[in-house]
Amino acid sequence: MCGRYAATKDTATLMLEFDAVDGTEGKAPQADYNVAPTKDIVTVVERFPRDADGTVLEDEPAVRSLRVMRWGLVPFWAKDPSVGNRMINTRAETASEKPSFRNALARRRCLIPADGWFEWKAVDRGVGRRVAKEPYFITTQDGSSLALAGLWETWREPKADPEAPPLITCSVITTQAVGRLADIHERMPLALPRQRWADWLDPARTDVTDLLAPPEPGWVDELELRPVSTVVNNVRNNGPELIEPVRPEATDLDDAALFDLPPDPQ
Repeated sequence: MCGRYAATKDTATLMLEFDAVDGTEGKAPQADYNVAPTKDIVTVVERFPRDADGTVLEDEPAVRSLRVMRWGLVPFWAKDPSVGNRMINTRAETASEKPSFRNALARRRCLIPADGWFEWKAVDRGVGRRVAKEPYFITTQDGSSLALAGLWETWREPKADPEAPPLITCSVITTQAVGRLADIHERMPLALPRQRWADWLDPARTDVTDLLAPPEPGWVDELELRPVSTVVNNVRNNGPELIEPVRPEATDLDDAALFDLPPDPQ
């Protein structure tokens, strides 16, 4: 599952890292150490340009750009945008089968830049005591961004003015956890290595089945699995202290219940 992550880099840094132009229109959110579902986030997409009439120019080179979307995918056919609250994640194993995701998987894929993501490990504290959850921050060792595979959709209010801007939403693809990550949680976001970014974003490619496989277990060895404070449990908390390492035994497990974290139904 991916229900929280950190994203603190500005658009200029992300433009360089992802070789993209800025399409955020000045709406990029500020540095966020506790990104939660329903928040606006920065994503990376690659689309063919359009002419003045809106016709897609597939003979022209595709343009990679940063775009702002809301986290929680709302299918174009949804009657109410609140359905997005339940679609923050998309299971890689069934994405090509479910109506909510299969069209987006074929035609509307994105990357979601992240400093790292949070995961909670269940800790059995003994007979008669409730299971606590210990938070970890999973991040790169060199400070580079993780590129989480995602899907996006455009939704319009059925009775809205045709000229009104649509709601653009997205979902993080998850897969089976591998390596040491499996000791923390059974699921993980599908993070793509740089050599797969172009294939994932390619708007001319409709079959990405080969890109949905979990990473090799050795990939996890290049990550830092950092125990952090339970202050991250509350979405109202935000700041660099949320990603600072703590000793696992120093975590306040009595306060380790997750607050405001929606379940992963996918």
